Amino acid sequence: MAISILPFIVVQIPQILKLQSGHRLTLLLGLIVAVLLLLTYCLYQIFQPWIQRRKLEYSRLKHVMSGLLKHAQMHTFGHLIDDDGTPNVSVIEKLFHKIDLDNDGKIGRGELQAFIVGVNFEDIELDSNLATDQVMADFDRSRNSSIEKGEFVDGVLRWLEEAKRVVAGSGAYSKKFMEDFHITTGEEHNALLDKHEDDGESIENPTWTCFKAISLLLLGTAMAAAFADPLVDAVHNFSSATSIPSFFISFIAMPLATNSSEAVSAIIFASRKKQRTLSLTFSEVYGGVTMNNTLCLAVFLALVYIRGLTWDFSSEVLVIFLVCIIMGLFTSFRTKFPLWTCFVAFLLYPLSLVLVYILDYKFGWS
Repeated sequence: MAISILPFIVVQIPQILKLQSGHRLTLLLGLIVAVLLLLTYCLYQIFQPWIQRRKLEYSRLKHVMSGLLKHAQMHTFGHLIDDDGTPNVSVIEKLFHKIDLDNDGKIGRGELQAFIVGVNFEDIELDSNLATDQVMADFDRSRNSSIEKGEFVDGVLRWLEEAKRVVAGSGAYSKKFMEDFHITTGEEHNALLDKHEDDGESIENPTWTCFKAISLLLLGTAMAAAFADPLVDAVHNFSSATSIPSFFISFIAMPLATNSSEAVSAIIFASRKKQRTLSLTFSEVYGGVTMNNTLCLAVFLALVYIRGLTWDFSSEVLVIFLVCIIMGLFTSFRTKFPLWTCFVAFLLYPLSLVLVYILDYKFGWS
């Protein structure tokens, strides 16, 4: 969503640099960037299931490793990590020799699988073959189908660093530290698994569904282009006939009307008060803003460029930039939103109206 403001920045380059020429060139560049971002966003939606599967595979590996480290912490001679957070290499080497049943200086696939089977994973359904393949691929850097002592030590050290990163601020690095790491990775894996199962609904006829989606997208683009000019005339005539300022209609009435479907859908999803439906609510909001900043802007820029119109929307672009950046940064670094965060989002709307009004009518930006 935050990245989708790039076309606005491109179009505003002449105003930012106070250039007397290059306006049509930046319009064309902004149009190209908007179309490319739209295509990129569509491709992301297509490949998102593949990305989700990769994330699920990594979370499974992460949970398996946390279980192995937890088991090793409880059954080896000493702690894998000292109280000050320093890895105990000698204990890691003892663990290596414990897994190396035939004492040939390397861990084979069968030995690793035997060790994994011996660990009790009660919280997930573990496929020992798949888990063994994942751990082998992660540790066996030489690709000789076995894990040597150096590779094993390096691999465990990497995962101990990952554990310290995940369970940051847990205090002393005791047995509970490894248990906390295992619980955290289990929660991450289950959350991704639930999302994967929800997103993994089969489509009976994917070819027809794809064709229908592309057709509806093209139809929506054509409708937006066809009705853009009549809509502007209708707003202007309505404003003149009712003596209602066009600012009020354009920035208050019109947005409420055009975004009413997203608002109603968001309220319906949120009223169910489930994590999955709340995530869908946020996704719909982010997706709606992204499509406005790419598809709708591309249509608008195409009309402005083809008809040789003047781009003079500095105040509006500034408001879009500020809102998208603030909300983009605000929501990119947190997954839980306390009640007070909604007031931040709500206040951005009236503050945006005030800012546009002041810039346009007091400072003459329009």
